[in-house]
Amino acid sequence: MKFLFVHQNFPGQYLHLIRHLARSGQHEIVFISENNENVISGVRRVIYRAPHTPPPNSHPGIRDFAIGLGRADGVAQAAMTLKNLGFVPDIILGHHGWGELLNMQDVFPGVPVLGYFEFFYHTDNYDVGFDPEFPLLPEMLPRIRAKNAINLQALNNPGWGQTPTLFQRSTYPDWAQTRISVLREGVDLDLCRPNPKAARTTCTFGDVTISPKDRLITYVARDLEPYRGFHVFMRALPTILEKCPQAQVALVGGDGVSYGARLPHGTWKQRMLSEVGDRLDLDRVHFLGKVPYDGFRALLQRSDAHVYLTYPFVASWSLREAMAMGCAIVGSDTAPVREFIEDGQTGLLTPFIEPKRIAESVLTLLDNRKQAKALREAARSEAEATLCMNDYLNRYEDLIEQVSGISPSHESTPVPSISPKKKRAARKEAGTAKPSKAKATRTRVEA
Repeated sequence: MKFLFVHQNFPGQYLHLIRHLARSGQHEIVFISENNENVISGVRRVIYRAPHTPPPNSHPGIRDFAIGLGRADGVAQAAMTLKNLGFVPDIILGHHGWGELLNMQDVFPGVPVLGYFEFFYHTDNYDVGFDPEFPLLPEMLPRIRAKNAINLQALNNPGWGQTPTLFQRSTYPDWAQTRISVLREGVDLDLCRPNPKAARTTCTFGDVTISPKDRLITYVARDLEPYRGFHVFMRALPTILEKCPQAQVALVGGDGVSYGARLPHGTWKQRMLSEVGDRLDLDRVHFLGKVPYDGFRALLQRSDAHVYLTYPFVASWSLREAMAMGCAIVGSDTAPVREFIEDGQTGLLTPFIEPKRIAESVLTLLDNRKQAKALREAARSEAEATLCMNDYLNRYEDLIEQVSGISPSHESTPVPSISPKKKRAARKEAGTAKPSKAKATRTRVEA
């Protein structure tokens, strides 16, 4: 097959799929993105230039949309160059979030599009309006609604959608959900696996040494910020450190802001240290920054209690990996986490905004090793049952086949008809309607 991928940050969410397709040696894979240093053997890169930033006096509500339209133009120009060189894909896969796919039907009319829908913004009780510490200002309401301009354009375009969780699909309007399949993402269970020896040996993470006598609490986020509960976790630490003298705390994450608004001055780490730092033994609280992946895995394999908190927003990859590595998890009792963790069975869930309850749950895992062991084993078992990478890739191929009419494993082979029984089973598993089966020739898939 001929694949065309589009994502501003190569390879984005497509790393595992592209490696899988490239290993087969059967496919021509082209990827349109902005420039970066990432390389995958067997993938041809096509670079487009990032659009200009709108003028400072532009209405704040149109800035994201204007940038998205600029990206759509840049990607379409790159795609037209490919077309003029004779490349016409069998399917286009890309992330809708930045507008890059908006003009693809003009360049390749009739080519099936499988687009990644990540999140539909709301003005209350999702990421915005959830945390009472940050009340929503009325003037922000129009800007939040305007953030869905690209989403709505993408939903109105030809193609089919995918998203990794039921929660993420539920954020979209009812009329759109029937056009979005839930494709649960997988984890490399061989790479991300428990290491029982880690707790019995002295481990070093950067300048931090953890002995077998220590009780290690871990927290991981791309950046240390409220969306991932950093502020609440920091407020839980005085109680944890006071009641468990053997506790050591390792926090992984940068000092930037990946989601939400930036502070006028300084970082969230600085703000929270100014709030609770005088109640912390800072010799036992270690900010590791961003760590190499091998170090991240080793840290979670050693963890005695792993804390994962999030607003009702997109769940982090680190939650899936923590499950695969058999962490004893304390998670926020929010919809994205409940989809992965069952309270008392595969982890402990606690209210997001209650530091005292978070501290109690962490201390429970540190004090009750039998319970922690049972939760570790159950988390790993759940990962094996629902997060297997091979199963994920097989489901991905099935979805590509349903959208394009061509099987990636059997190039140019017409798709056999799917029995009604299998169709019903597939719909039940995904919880959604399935795309109409396309013919082996390129046809547009629409709702």
